[in-house]
Amino acid sequence: MVMSVTTGRGLVDDVRVGDREGEGRRPDPEVEPKARRRSFSPAYKLRILGEYEAATSPGAKGAILRREKLYSAHIVEWRKARDARALAGLSKPKGRPAVDDRDRELEKLRAEKDRLEQELAKARFVIDVQGKVSALCVPRTLRGMAA
Repeated sequence: MVMSVTTGRGLVDDVRVGDREGEGRRPDPEVEPKARRRSFSPAYKLRILGEYEAATSPGAKGAILRREKLYSAHIVEWRKARDARALAGLSKPKGRPAVDDRDRELEKLRAEKDRLEQELAKARFVIDVQGKVSALCVPRTLRGMAA
């Protein structure tokens, strides 16, 4: 006698009466509840479009769709995108362009210039304060002599 028992998510047990429980496990045939959308690279889309449009024998186009597990709607959308030149722009790598060595050096020099300007402003302020302090600290007798 064979019994099928679901033991949690992902496994089905085929337990024979009198057999040990660890034997006879196989994957659960249930479909995952959340389907994942497939995404295709622009190079793949262009390759499939070229292959699809080059197919001339009867049934060849359908065979391509079955082999790649695609729908004819994919081909229609990809043609529209290709004709609008959208696929050509998508073949560029994602993200920001690589930083040029000159740009990196220029940014470094600008940061150093800003830092040095701040140091210079501090030094000028300190010199100005020192001049004022020394003017206040000069004894009155020396001020009278200078006049």
